[in-house]
Amino acid sequence: MNDKQQDNHPVELAIDEGIATVTLNRPHVRNAVNDAMRAELTAILERVANDDAVRAIVLTGKGVGFCSGGDIAAMQERLGAPAGDIAFTGWRRQKQLHRGVGVLHGMGKPTIAAVNGAAAGLGCDLALACDFIIASESASFIMSFILRGLVPDGGGLYFLPRRVGLPRAKELVFSGRRVSAQEALQIGLADRVTAPERLLTDARDWARQLSIGSPIALALAKSILDRSLELGEEEVLALGREAQAICYTTAEHRAAVAAFLEKK
Repeated sequence: MNDKQQDNHPVELAIDEGIATVTLNRPHVRNAVNDAMRAELTAILERVANDDAVRAIVLTGKGVGFCSGGDIAAMQERLGAPAGDIAFTGWRRQKQLHRGVGVLHGMGKPTIAAVNGAAAGLGCDLALACDFIIASESASFIMSFILRGLVPDGGGLYFLPRRVGLPRAKELVFSGRRVSAQEALQIGLADRVTAPERLLTDARDWARQLSIGSPIALALAKSILDRSLELGEEEVLALGREAQAICYTTAEHRAAVAAFLEKK
């Protein structure tokens, strides 16, 4: 099978018991992101975001790697474009990329990156865009952009310091060094580490635990938490008041109150 045949479905989607598993599927290049994968990933993320039957999402990679970052062959092709077109073509690609990252990060459902191998460059950014990261013991994380003469472009400049603090984020971005799964756990880059053979099972079990409550309350709480570091106390309280007013009207809240009173 040649590379073109392997790229027919660069992203796979499987839904089981309300958990959507989204799998990057270019294992022959360690799931490097090209234009086709970028477009299909965005489309699949938008689909599951709008599917009420999906309660949580697990993002992982096929084969030995999670995602090796941007496809170097695509980078070479981009640099071969006429000099006057390179910047605008790059801007357009970045816009499409950021649309997908925005959908992933803004998903009103729990998202877990199940990092099965190396998450390098854009791959690391995609993992960071998720709510939680569970890593295989054989996983690693590399902010490798600087080794290509680039800056993190998939959200890492925003997400990384919020996970590990600003000085540590600078050190990882400036050095481009590899971080093992155990170090990632120690510094807060990963939330859990598990055996390779347990990775997807543990990720899906965690996704189920995180999504048993009211999906409306979860989506509203997540939307506020994701902005809370940029907002003042009164703004967060005001958003909480508005969200709570919505929750008062939901079927889940009414059923929970009735069940509690009946039990009491």
